[in-house]
Amino acid sequence: MSTAVSPAISQEHSARRGLPRHKVAVPLDVTVLRSGVPDRIPGRSLDISAGGAGLVLAGVIFPGESVGVQFFLPGGLPVETRAVVRYQSQLRCGVEFLGLSEEQRALIQGWTKQEANAPATATVQPQVQEKKEAVAAGPAVRSKAKSSPRSSKRFVARAVPFLIVAVVLGWWRWQKGWTEIESQLSTPKSAISVPRATLPASLMEQRITHKVDPVYPDEARQKHLPGTVVLRAVIDAEGKVVKLEPVSGPEALAQAAMDAARWWRYEPYYVNGAPVEVETTLEVQFDSASITK
Repeated sequence: MSTAVSPAISQEHSARRGLPRHKVAVPLDVTVLRSGVPDRIPGRSLDISAGGAGLVLAGVIFPGESVGVQFFLPGGLPVETRAVVRYQSQLRCGVEFLGLSEEQRALIQGWTKQEANAPATATVQPQVQEKKEAVAAGPAVRSKAKSSPRSSKRFVARAVPFLIVAVVLGWWRWQKGWTEIESQLSTPKSAISVPRATLPASLMEQRITHKVDPVYPDEARQKHLPGTVVLRAVIDAEGKVVKLEPVSGPEALAQAAMDAARWWRYEPYYVNGAPVEVETTLEVQFDSASITK
């Protein structure tokens, strides 16, 4: 699904960014209103800031369109806002957030600031500060500094369960988002309901365009067994017989009747301007005219 954004588009969009973006991949939904009907498009983020986001979607949105964006930041922080599409290239696009509440903006800014400063504050700064305090304050502070590894271990022990829960929750949302994308991109035919009409045999008899006479079975010919076989049939939207089962008539003639009827063709039957399947009954006549010698 990865596609390349043209350099001209990428540079033009980068020039308009007022805030740095940070790479983060979370599932999200984009909703666009077209002809008065909301169209929901699932996807995921590529990068996010308080001013906008780069996205990859399972559908196409166009520059200038107004959309709604819903997603969760890592850790389960919800964000829902309006946005305008600033650029689009195949399935990748960039949106600018509009109408973010102060709480949402602070939420994103706080998260991105934490992501940007995490390496420096977590490694260098605490060690330097701790060393300065130990030298300046003497034995008491040094004693306290010696105990800090235990405090760090306790903090890590308490934080690990929360980190595990956040990772599992994020993974679950990620899987759910892409499962929805795949299910919407490839809908099985069995899930599509086909409308069907029920019509009498007399009406369908008038719509036959091609009819095949049955072949008289040898056993029935020897017994001089004429008769009529009634079949229950389903005719598809194109007028082809797709399902048959005997309802009445001599059992010895049932298979021959079905072998002939499956080649019959009908004019399509329309409901509200669209062709539909038809359920009906067919009468297959066996008489002297249909005997094949």
